[in-house]
Amino acid sequence: MVRRRRLRRRALDLLQFALFLLLLGWLLFEGATRMGYNWQWYRVPRTLLQVYDGEIFLGPLLKGLIVTLEISAVALVLTVAIGLGAAVLRLSGSVAGRWLVVAYVEAIRNTPLLVQLYLVYFILSPILGLDRFWAGVLCLAVFEGAFAAEIFRGGIMAVRRGQWEGAWALGLSRRAAYRFVVLPQALRVILPPLAGLAVSLVKHSAIVSVIAVFDLTNEGRNVISDTFMTFEIWITVAVLYLCVTVLLSLGAGLLEKRLKGAMA
Repeated sequence: MVRRRRLRRRALDLLQFALFLLLLGWLLFEGATRMGYNWQWYRVPRTLLQVYDGEIFLGPLLKGLIVTLEISAVALVLTVAIGLGAAVLRLSGSVAGRWLVVAYVEAIRNTPLLVQLYLVYFILSPILGLDRFWAGVLCLAVFEGAFAAEIFRGGIMAVRRGQWEGAWALGLSRRAAYRFVVLPQALRVILPPLAGLAVSLVKHSAIVSVIAVFDLTNEGRNVISDTFMTFEIWITVAVLYLCVTVLLSLGAGLLEKRLKGAMA
């Protein structure tokens, strides 16, 4: 009986999602028709893959997708490092460290990402000798790191006080207590919001297109300027982003289940 209810609920959810997609597709088609838009979907595959003399080459959109994935992957690693370091520093006994992290988190979370990108690109990049790619990575990591710091702090504070006391009773140092006792338990709390942050990072990575990084969004804009296929290209770009974020969400869900099973 319970299984039937679950199946019905899933079927209903799938039906609602299909109806939503149909409605969205109809609105796009109707809007484009009233504008007198000429659909050219047959030209879209060439923006993904191109064949010359029997050899297959990546099209501009897939090249841009690879750059987006590179930026997102490097920025995510730096985000985790910045977030964890900031959270540990805020929970430490250093008053100066705590206020420094508070100032960092509040400043980053309450200013626009675009403004931060311009500051990094036009001010920090010449000083540090960074190119466009690394300027974008640094800006994304610093921005998302402020949110990751609060995620890590919440996960660490969710670990019971008795776990800390047990680690100290065993003679573990603060670093060892974090590594072997606290963080493994906090990971179950941290992982779901951290996965959401990774998805957000992939979407926010599109902003690096304003400093001429040839990511997916920038390549899509270039293709549109050459072909005037506005609707087709932006829909394709959106689908590519959606595929990446859905895969990230599914991977995080599987990892979360495995962690729960290992710690049960």
